[in-house]
Amino acid sequence: MNILFWGLTVGVFGKVLVALAILKVHHIMAEERKIDNRVIRSFAFEKTITILGVVGIVVGYMMELYFYGLTPLLTCHGSECYQAASAILSQ
Repeated sequence: MNILFWGLTVGVFGKVLVALAILKVHHIMAEERKIDNRVIRSFAFEKTITILGVVGIVVGYMMELYFYGLTPLLTCHGSECYQAASAILSQ
């Protein structure tokens, strides 16, 4: 297994966590039809899951950048960026 596999896996994991957190909160709010302590606790749980999901998305993205060799694009200037992008896209 290479870093692309792990980058894609972590990215998907993060996106799924964000989606599940949102679905959970919306489900609870639909059942309750009001804001009470149960809904407030679910907001705290959703916040934690969402933060983990965002971290997973960012880490997966960084792993994909590293795998595809796009890291030179983060530090290039002017025509260097065009040359680096052309070299990467021509592969």
